[in-house]
Amino acid sequence: MTEGMKNMGEKFRGKREEMSLSLKEVENATSIRILYLQAIEEGKVDHFLSTAYALGFLRQYGNFLGFDMEKLSKENPDAFRLTPEKQDFAYGIGTLEMRGSPHGGIRWVPNLLWGSAFALLGVCAYFFAKAVGVF
Repeated sequence: MTEGMKNMGEKFRGKREEMSLSLKEVENATSIRILYLQAIEEGKVDHFLSTAYALGFLRQYGNFLGFDMEKLSKENPDAFRLTPEKQDFAYGIGTLEMRGSPHGGIRWVPNLLWGSAFALLGVCAYFFAKAVGVF
């Protein structure tokens, strides 16, 4: 957590409280989850999933509160130079490896039932047409 990020978080919290807004009201207005709003106000933006989200949320929250984001970024340049933290990946999740079917290998059964129903309908229609005298 950088000092600039902590200062900017305190400014955001102060401005929000000055406007008499709860975090829930800000969440509803900006669509930024309360968890992330709290992280911004506490200066712990490095806990975000990606720096792109962190920077986007910072700008969106700052604009919502009425801050001049250009001026803020010049006053706190280190707050906008976020570096991504190293993440541990659980291999197999989100990779291109093949997995088994969640249906347990019986995906073809509904198709077989529908095909059989249409075939039976066709046979019935043929015999009905023959009995009526169409053929």
